[in-house]
Amino acid sequence: MNDRGVCLLNDSFPPQIDGVANTVVNYARVLEADGARPFVLTPRYPGADDSGYPYPVIRYPGLDTRKRLGYVSGYPFSAKVAQRLSNENINLIHSHCPFASTVLARSLREIIPAPLVFTYHTKFDFDIRKMVKNRLIQDSAVKLLESNIKACDEVWVVSNGAGENMRELVGYEGEYVVMDNGVDMPKGRLPEEEYMRLTSDVDIPAGVPVYLFVGRMMWYKNVRMIIEALEGIHSQGRNFRMVFIGGGKDLDEMKALTDSLGLSEKVLFLGRIGDREKLRAWYCRADLMIFPSTYDTNGLVVREAAACSLPAVLVGGSCAAEGTTADRNSFIVSETAASLAALLMRMGDNIPFMKKVGEKAAEELYISWDEAVRKAEERYEIVIDNYWSGKYKKKRTISREYIKFSAELMDTIGSIYGAVKNLRHDDKGETD
Repeated sequence: MNDRGVCLLNDSFPPQIDGVANTVVNYARVLEADGARPFVLTPRYPGADDSGYPYPVIRYPGLDTRKRLGYVSGYPFSAKVAQRLSNENINLIHSHCPFASTVLARSLREIIPAPLVFTYHTKFDFDIRKMVKNRLIQDSAVKLLESNIKACDEVWVVSNGAGENMRELVGYEGEYVVMDNGVDMPKGRLPEEEYMRLTSDVDIPAGVPVYLFVGRMMWYKNVRMIIEALEGIHSQGRNFRMVFIGGGKDLDEMKALTDSLGLSEKVLFLGRIGDREKLRAWYCRADLMIFPSTYDTNGLVVREAAACSLPAVLVGGSCAAEGTTADRNSFIVSETAASLAALLMRMGDNIPFMKKVGEKAAEELYISWDEAVRKAEERYEIVIDNYWSGKYKKKRTISREYIKFSAELMDTIGSIYGAVKNLRHDDKGETD
């Protein structure tokens, strides 16, 4: 990828943090280190300071919908951005979000002779239903998503499960490439004295199995299944400590349920831990990671755990369980509290066996961001060659669709938030 110009687009980027924003940060970091020229395109974010990045971060107008959606919604029609990039030697455009980012990516492709790659990261049907209750607006959002995905030259997914979800949601019938995401957790366990020191603020008796969950405290992560399974093994006299790390709107309800079941002494909610070394210490301190989510398309926390030789309990058939083998590098259960409870009873205090499975997880499941992005770079070269050799079918231009997409996108945002009038899209400074 030496001296290749690559546009990376996403609707979120620091200081807005989520899994896909982290993906773009690491793509840009590794591309820059490998001698490529990444350009990050993302909506303007109030108070953002991009001066510390060694590559250009180009911000385009956006609507501040954080109070309602948690994100800034991009308005992807910027003559200034197009003009800026038309003067650069761009070899490939890579969008990581199928909404504003891909609309902007499609418009750039009209003036920049480069292929467009799109990565499907998350189950957008769930996100659309969660954020938009009106069925007509849901249909409009799915239609926009469908049109954008089908307009890309190559489609990547983070797991086969994500790919099948994409097919079901938008009727995508083309091929896709599975491109794994990596993790920024270094491989290897901390020394025992170090991880014990970093977790010493929590009192856990010696010799008691420690279970861990890391993720958003949302019911859709199957947290209720965990709590009910814990109630089952508690009633059978099993001793343990369960540590939940993460924040989310359902956290208070989870605490209340735990208290009502008499588990408050054994179940600990630590909230979000931003200190990566302290989080790593918990991965090292725990004996078993419990991650029964069927929502996540990739389950990066499973690979973070694997970095520390911590095995994970996963639901069979979930995206997080892809590529794992039961009782070799993971533990597999069905999506019921009874199945999880049965596994925990079977494991009992057999910490040596859990450790053995964790060591295999480190060997077979871990992938660093450097490794993941360099695999993507190899595919970039194939995509570029395919583009210039005419192997991709010419995609429809958006000259006539442009206004239609603009109306649909802004109507959707406006219906969600009711604040289209606050948008300034003249490229003259920040939005409100």
